[in-house]
Amino acid sequence: MFERILALFDRAVPQTELPPADAKYALGALMVRTALADNSYLFKEVREIDRVLSKMYDLGPIEAAKMRAQCEKLEHELPRTADLAEILKETTSTEDREQAVAALWDVVYADGRRHVSELSIVSEIAERLGLSEERCEAIRQYELANWDKTH
Repeated sequence: MFERILALFDRAVPQTELPPADAKYALGALMVRTALADNSYLFKEVREIDRVLSKMYDLGPIEAAKMRAQCEKLEHELPRTADLAEILKETTSTEDREQAVAALWDVVYADGRRHVSELSIVSEIAERLGLSEERCEAIRQYELANWDKTH
């Protein structure tokens, strides 16, 4: 009987498959990483990620939440920001990369506070996506100016 109990602990824990490492999931993972940059992951940030995913990919609320959960897993499994940014850079247009940076700024502003760590990671991602510091700043200013209108 003791052996049967121990056998239960020897079973492998079922693992959820990683989502595809495509541009959509890479962007979602980068939004999660941006939200986590200040060592907190607030409901407002989660809600904003879901809103952005829903809007960008025409998803309902449940599908967006499921996608975000998959993006959280991808973010955890791919520790290098450069790897996620490279997926976006190699598979999207400049306009799409600018929209991705705008989405990251939306996540930064979701909790009502700007943390240096969040600002830093968005700047790093924008640079890795091939966007200049000036273009990143222009996108930030635009998103900040339109935050109240869109939220």
